[in-house]
Amino acid sequence: MSHSFYDRMWAEAQRALDDLLEDEVPPTACPPQRDHQQVFQTVAGFYLRYLQIFRALEAVYDQIVHPQKRRAVRLVLDGVMGRLLELKNEMVELEASEFHYFDDMLQDLKMTPVSVQGTETRVGHEDLEVPIPRYFARERMKALKERDKMLEQILVKRGQTIPEPVRVQPMTTERAVQVIQVSERARQGRLRALFMKQITQQDRRRRSHEGCGLSMPNPQLAATLIQKVWRGYRQRKKTSKERLEEMIFLGMVEPRRLTPSDAERQAGQVEGLRQQTQEQNEAEYQQALVTIKESVQLVDGPDMKAALQDQIRQWFLECRDATGTFPDFPSAEDGGSASIFAQKTPEQGWKMRPSGFLHTVSEGSRLYREVWQARDESHNFPQRFDPQLVREEKRREVEEEVRVQVDEIMKQELKTLKLVVDRDKGMKKKSKKPLKKKKKKGKKKKKKKEKDLTADRSIESLYEELALDGILVRPRNIRLSAYLGESCYLGSSLRQAAVEPMPSLGDVRQLVTLYGVLPLGSRSVHERGPLIRSLLLAGPAGVGKKTLLHALCTESGASLFQLSCSTLAGRYPGRGGLQLLLNMVLKVARQLQPSVIWIEDAEKTFYKKVPKTERELEPRRLKKYLPKLVRSIRAEDRILLLGTSRRPFDADHKALCKVYKKILLIPRPDYASRLVLWRELLIMTGAQLDPTLDLSSLAKVTDGYTPGHMLQAAQSVLSARRLGQQVRRPLTASELLRPLARHDPVYKEEEEAFKAWYSRTPLGRRRARAAHMFQQAAGPITAKMKTGKELKTTQQGQGEKTGRRLHQSQRR
Repeated sequence: MSHSFYDRMWAEAQRALDDLLEDEVPPTACPPQRDHQQVFQTVAGFYLRYLQIFRALEAVYDQIVHPQKRRAVRLVLDGVMGRLLELKNEMVELEASEFHYFDDMLQDLKMTPVSVQGTETRVGHEDLEVPIPRYFARERMKALKERDKMLEQILVKRGQTIPEPVRVQPMTTERAVQVIQVSERARQGRLRALFMKQITQQDRRRRSHEGCGLSMPNPQLAATLIQKVWRGYRQRKKTSKERLEEMIFLGMVEPRRLTPSDAERQAGQVEGLRQQTQEQNEAEYQQALVTIKESVQLVDGPDMKAALQDQIRQWFLECRDATGTFPDFPSAEDGGSASIFAQKTPEQGWKMRPSGFLHTVSEGSRLYREVWQARDESHNFPQRFDPQLVREEKRREVEEEVRVQVDEIMKQELKTLKLVVDRDKGMKKKSKKPLKKKKKKGKKKKKKKEKDLTADRSIESLYEELALDGILVRPRNIRLSAYLGESCYLGSSLRQAAVEPMPSLGDVRQLVTLYGVLPLGSRSVHERGPLIRSLLLAGPAGVGKKTLLHALCTESGASLFQLSCSTLAGRYPGRGGLQLLLNMVLKVARQLQPSVIWIEDAEKTFYKKVPKTERELEPRRLKKYLPKLVRSIRAEDRILLLGTSRRPFDADHKALCKVYKKILLIPRPDYASRLVLWRELLIMTGAQLDPTLDLSSLAKVTDGYTPGHMLQAAQSVLSARRLGQQVRRPLTASELLRPLARHDPVYKEEEEAFKAWYSRTPLGRRRARAAHMFQQAAGPITAKMKTGKELKTTQQGQGEKTGRRLHQSQRR
């Protein structure tokens, strides 16, 4: 793509953003809306439009090479990201649910749903998929390499070397000759066997001809037979091809994967070249910032200083003429002399919660209109920086620096003027008027600063200790696109029918992007957006909780700390040791931020009763300290406490929900997700998808199995030997069902236990009350409606009964 293409894409995104800002912040205040459904439709419409703009700006920022344009795009991009999270938070409050469905709005907005194409291709044109900015990992690439190198050196010191690729062992000449002899004799034996087989077949044909006798064939009959066979073969091949095309068109058969074309490979090479040009232009721009600023200080600095002094002196005289006395000089907290000439305009608010990003988005749009919209860049083909814009920017910086110096000078000058005027009038230096007693302000309680238990130690030593103890670990390199799954396309229809839909794997993937990747990847989004300190991923074994964890760390470039009870067993004993550990983890996590603190099997920390087999691990050691740990995470700390749980119903519900404010329930995959999983997992393991392989039926009969079960089945069947036999013996669905039969699927009892547990969470209770009110407002109900207390009691009883049945079945 050319520079002009991305300039046009930027212009289209800015026009869409201007239209959206006009709708979101109208010039006249709108009356508050009382229709709950209408309010949600409005907020959801804003969310979808911001999502489209976010996708376009992310592509522009990734490929545009002009350094000053990239900064203008980055300003708007961060603002749009933050606004997207704010709107998501509004929708959660409106619907009392983490999952939202827009199938009723897609047709109106002419948008397409998510369609995951696999791990090899990047999601690009799906309107509901939340994109992950590629600059998150790219800008931290150097820091991540240094972190991995340091971790490797620490492990080498301890003796735990990182596994290296297998090296070929040297071979002696005698051994090499022996191997060649064995291989050659085997080849000759195979050729001899093939030759003898051909001789035997020829001998059999000769004997059969001798028994039948010699007869001259009829040429016309022979031609007719050949024609018959050929026409039948050609028609069967044509019919098979037409049938395959029809099945592919209907979506009942997967199309064959084609190798990337030359144009696609060339486009990938162009993207790499554009990134190299970005780095070169950025280096030139950074060097120009220093040189041009020095030039402005030398050339324009003295004139700025003199002009500011004249303006301030004029203000002194105007105030004296108006009031008869010289004014007090504004303090530095009020802005100094800059506050004298500032033009303040009243701002209008909006009925929605105050936004921390609308001002940033509006400022970025204004900058685009004033600087870049009508700018002619046809002469700047290499897309290097504009020196005139740099000079204007540095003039403002130098002016602020000079203003600070001038303020100190003018304060002394004003003090001298006051003394001279007072002396001329015969007044004393100190006024005789009684001083007003200052009201004593109530003493504010100062927050106690956390005591640093490791003040005498360096970050490197703490890093080394945590790495040697297995607390600071290296996350696996997994992209979030590797977490396969489709979104739910009938959620709105089911909710209108008073049926709460189960979320799909694609919906969970988007929430991890919104709640984890975007806040950790962007400092401005984390500081000014909705603060998310903790997140719990709950679901059956094998649904991909660890995959999401490592993908979150990979996409955001976060460091990973593991505080599971199995990791802490036997380490840092006692209360003092645990406080020391948490102090070390927080200190290093702030230094290496973004950081993720992971607690595996989070329910064990909040056990109601510790099983006898786990008492030695002391799983409840962190129970009293986790709330304090979560509260200590500030907005400027890009740290996330993430827990994973397979049996959350075994924990103390109140204590668990007190620590983890955001809870995501990961269900077993639905039919659409299973179809995508089977297709991509088979391709990933090297299988050739033949039209005879009925993936639709395979996805249908494997209901209840998790992605982990499917991956194990594919790996066990598709061995190296089986992959080599695919040409002669295509893969069938029955082969994949045999290894699946050895695993227990997610039974209905276990799924009901998770549903009942989630309904007792704070958001689950709000959702149940909202659904109850919706049913009451929908019309008369024949059955007797339960009150909120009865509903809560019934849900708790069902959850406890289902949990007991599940526990008993697992024990059996």
